[in-house]
Amino acid sequence: MQDIADSNNTCPRCGSPLGEIMTTKSGRQMQRCSTGSWNPTTKKAEGCPYVKWFDVSPKELDEKCPKCGSPLLLVVTRFDKRLKRCSTNKWDPQTRTSSGCDYVEWLKGTTENLNEDCPKCGNKLMLYTSASGKQLKKCSTNKWDPEERVSTGCDFVQWIN
Repeated sequence: MQDIADSNNTCPRCGSPLGEIMTTKSGRQMQRCSTGSWNPTTKKAEGCPYVKWFDVSPKELDEKCPKCGSPLLLVVTRFDKRLKRCSTNKWDPQTRTSSGCDYVEWLKGTTENLNEDCPKCGNKLMLYTSASGKQLKKCSTNKWDPEERVSTGCDFVQWIN
């Protein structure tokens, strides 16, 4: 849980100035307390742990809405999921209703076949690219069983970035 920083760019926890605004790999922006830092080895914050996250503003796309013809927006949710939505859609916080066109398309990852063999089982590998741009190679026999909620087939996975 993060505190809300006041407008004079000081940390609400320790009173120190906030550091520069940084952009994460996923495209979100954050501002950390100048007395705190992130240790990638231990995966823990050192010093003051305060982080101020900024909302990702929607980007207008060159695509048109299939329902009404208005421009589409690329939106990133607070949980880092990506979607395309119509620019005429507006949310009214007082009435808790939306107005305008209701077109939404969630962006999911893409899969392409590779000409490489799996080092574990010898079947072909596939390249999976997530909506946020992360890539991994996985065996083509690897599937997900939604009813049993388990992975089936070969378990070879290699993250690329």
